[in-house]
Formats: sequence, C-alpha cells, structure tokens
Amino acid sequence: MPNLLAMSFEGELAPSFDLRCLAEGHQLPDGWGLAYFPGGEPSAVVLKEPAPPQGSIRGQLARAWEHLESSLFTLHIRTATWGAVSDANTQPFTRSWARRDWVFAHAGSLSRKLGPDDKGIFEPVGSTDTEQVFCHLMNRMAEKGWRSLMEADLSQIRDWLDVLNDLGQLTVVLTDGRDLLAYADRRGVPLHLGSIAPPYERVAFGNDDLLVDLSARGTKSRKGVVVCTAPLEASEGASAPSWRIIPPGCAVLVRQGAVVAEVAPPAPGPQASLVSPSVAVRDLSRPTLAEVKRWRVKHRTAYRYAKPVERSAHLLRVTPVEDRLQKLLSYSLAVSVPGQSKDYDDVFGNRARRFLVDTPFTELVIEANSIVEVCDVDPLDFRPLKTRSTIPLVWMPWQRQILAPFLLPPELPETELEELTEYAMSFVKRNDYDLLDTLIDINSTIYGEYEYRQGSTTVFTTPFEVYANRRGVCQDFTNLFICLARLLGVPARYVCGYIYTGPKAANQVQSEASHAWVQLYLPGAGWKGFDPTNGILTQTQHIRVAVGRNYIDATPTSGTIYVGGGPETLEVSVTVEPADEPAPAAPPPKVT
Repeated sequence: MPNLLAMSFEGELAPSFDLRCLAEGHQLPDGWGLAYFPGGEPSAVVLKEPAPPQGSIRGQLARAWEHLESSLFTLHIRTATWGAVSDANTQPFTRSWARRDWVFAHAGSLSRKLGPDDKGIFEPVGSTDTEQVFCHLMNRMAEKGWRSLMEADLSQIRDWLDVLNDLGQLTVVLTDGRDLLAYADRRGVPLHLGSIAPPYERVAFGNDDLLVDLSARGTKSRKGVVVCTAPLEASEGASAPSWRIIPPGCAVLVRQGAVVAEVAPPAPGPQASLVSPSVAVRDLSRPTLAEVKRWRVKHRTAYRYAKPVERSAHLLRVTPVEDRLQKLLSYSLAVSVPGQSKDYDDVFGNRARRFLVDTPFTELVIEANSIVEVCDVDPLDFRPLKTRSTIPLVWMPWQRQILAPFLLPPELPETELEELTEYAMSFVKRNDYDLLDTLIDINSTIYGEYEYRQGSTTVFTTPFEVYANRRGVCQDFTNLFICLARLLGVPARYVCGYIYTGPKAANQVQSEASHAWVQLYLPGAGWKGFDPTNGILTQTQHIRVAVGRNYIDATPTSGTIYVGGGPETLEVSVTVEPADEPAPAAPPPKVT
C-alpha cells in the first residue's frame, strides 16, 4: 500500500479519501492520519487513528465529509516500526512555528535514532524516529530564523535531509500550509510525483488499499501535484496523474499545484544545483534587449454579399498607433466602393474612420498598407527603478476613476467569477503576492497549459469557458488574462494589432490575421504588453493598432447594413514583413 501521499492544488478542492484498507477482508494498518489546512488558514486540522477498527467511523469521515476542503493534504498509513501503536506515535505530526502549523510525514524507518546532543526548542512527544527527524528540522529552521519554506534555503534543507538519510530510509514531506517540500530517499523508499492538468471531468486514482477522488464533490479546473510512495492508477471511467519518479536524494518544492523548484543531489565536486522553477515556461524576468524594427504591413478585408447592399455604414480601426514606442512612417487606406468618410480619434485614442456608402455593391474590399517602426526594445526597463509592487494594488481615487473601465470584469455569473478569482489568487500566492511575478506566471501558464485550437471558440465564448476547457485562440487567451487581472485589481485592456512570427514560424497563421494581446497598467510603469498566446512580453515584433475594454472597442472593421445584403462571406488576410530599409540599432542602456 502507499503509506505516504501528499497533494497540492491551485486553489481549494474537497477530495474524498476512501481508506479501503479499513474495509472487511483487508489487513488493517497500525494507524492512519490525514492533515489539511481548511480555508487556506495557517492552522492545520489532523484526523488520525491508531489501531483503527474495520469500518472505522473516522475513515468514513475522510471519505464523505464535505468540509474536508483545502489546497494541501498529507495522508499517512502506518505500519509501525518505532514506538507503540498510540496517538502520539501516529503520523502526520504537527508543530507550530512562526504563527503557522507545520505538518510532517515520513515513509521508511531509520536504523538508529538521532544522537542525544540534538537539542532545541522542539522536542518529540512520542517515541518515533519520524518525530525526532521533524523536531530536528524545525530546530534547524528556528536557528536560521526561517519562518516559512518560502524564506528557507532549499539547498540547505536538502543537505540536512541528506545527512539524516545516512541513518536509514528517509522519504519525507514537510509543509507549512502554503508550500510542500518532498525529499526522496537516496537508496530505499521511492517517491513518485504526479501532475494533474485540466480540463478533466473526473479524476480518481488508487489501488486496493486507497482511492482518492478529486471530483467527488464537484469538478473544478484545478491543476495539482501529487507526491506518493507508489504510483496510483486511474479508477474506472476516471483519469489519474501522470507520474514520474523523483530522483533519489532530490528535494522538490511545490506551491499552489506547481513544482517551483528542485534541488538535485550534489555531483562529485560541485555543490547541489538548483533547477529553475517549472511554473514558468520560460524566464521572462529579464527579456533580451531587442533591436528597433521596421515592418511593412498589408491588411486586406473583403466582404461579399449574395444581394447588393444599397446603403451601409462602416467603422474602421486599421491605422497603427503612433507614440514614443511606435512610429508610423507611411500609411494608406483604400476602399473599393466610394462613400463619404470622416477620420477621428475615438474615446480610447484609436485612429478611426467612419464612412457611409450609398452606392450599391456586392463586394467591399478594404486595404490598409503601412510601414511601422517599433521601438519597444526593453519592456521591463522600469524594473531596476521601482520598489516591489504587491497585490492588492492601491489606487488614488482619481486614478481609479480614470482606470474604472479597465477594472470591471466581464458580466458573468457570480459563481463563475468566484471560481476565476480563486484561480487568479493561486498565482498570487504562488508568487508571494509580487505583482510582476504573478502577471508573468499567468502569462506563461496560459501559454503552456492552454491549447491553441482554431475553430474551438466563437466571439461569444466567455473567459470562464476558456478556463474550463483550456483551449481557444489569441482572442480567448486575451479575454481570460484580462478577466483574471481585473479580478486582482490590475487594470487591463484589450489590444488588437499584428505580430511578426517569421517566414516559417509554426504559428504562421497568427501573422495571416489580426492578433490580440493584453496591456496591463503597472504602477510607475504605465501600460505594458503581455502576449499569453505566445508566452512573451511584447517587444518589437508586436505592432499595435487599437485598444479598448474588449474586442468590440478595438475590432478592426465593423458596420451596419441598412438596405439590401443577404448572406455574407468575410475574407481577411494580413502580411507582416521586414521593411527594406534597415532600422537603426537600439541605443545602449544608460549607466548613471
């Protein structure tokens, strides 16, 4: 049987733990224990039972209690080696430190106890080797002044565990209610790590002794990580985690359903290496300094109708933006049907053209040609100058009034907004409430975990549907990012424009149509672009055309037919190519 299991999720779930080992016909364990942190509280709740009877009431509680809800769980099923079968010797164990409860569980047994010189403020109550190891680690944490796993040096903790591993089998998990640390024994008890990725309808996995059903009380699109001493298989009609073995002697840190760091055992000679966090698909904290680019853009839109359109009105937003980061070197706009037109700046500052057509037509072709120079070479140039910004953001009343249109989330059912808020907060907690790290994590996660699939959505697809189904196109990923940002109090606006993907890029289709991404207003930095479809911050490959609260405010072409028409076909083509004339190189950064 798997005698040690721990789980971490982005947000809270209420799984069912069916302890089949307590059923009739099974060999009963010496004890079992389940610890969790309800409501994200720093206080842990522990259900434990030494020498459980068959059909245990506490075991039924773990299977059916609806209030057993948390983002972190630790389950241990005991076969005793050290100490009497008693409550004091039944795992998992808890200790309070730095205003939070810490939970510890251990698979395997040491061949001998720690020495008598191991003293500190934490002392074991029972007689198990597990509690001795727990108190030893907590004493070392207290000596260092580390008040959470987030503050701790993971390499140092791995080294401590490595020394203890010399005393015997040592596969352990340690959690402070926010992070989960797992260490794989160097030579004995294996440790498996399973990943759970939505979308899914039912996730249930186990064996003859244990069944864990994550969707027993409703399905939520939650990513998760499961650590277990034995890989558990999917139950009938359900899915299970995808498993991999944690290398012996390796320490893994999990936060809000994602592996954020791994420390491998030291190779001969060099010190242990810290593996980069896996929550980000790529490191966007220091994007490479780009060069100023010039692009030649051709945007052609053709409307065709079964019957002549006799009278219609149209609104175009196809003129690239011109500001300090983007220069419009040349521009022309041609419409195949004559009409009366007027250029103006709309309420969002977009250059727009409204024109009225009284001439009957069955085909209307709109073609915009432009040469644009993009100078946004360093999107994080503000970072060395700013103090750390954290969530929640605080806006002055006049700032909030100006930013109000970009702070209001879309109108969705309150239950859906609550779930999206919980999802957004999982990124905040995973990044210690840092504003920029949270936004980069959201950007990378949408890119890495959501499938780009054309035709899977429509213009009416909601952000919640994108979140639940984990697929869409650039417009959908932009709408989801905007919704999450606004729920966190970060102003967000929709950007419509073009992107250069290269002559043979895998996502070439994006440069054959308009592209969409997000701009977020960051304190002291202004509007900054994030492209969740490609997992990057926008630089000189993105050409801005229009912005707004949503797609409707920034759509390139729209119109109303007053007389005539019929069935309509729409054909749009966009080409973005480097301009023949080379652009000047970006100036070197100033040093003051």
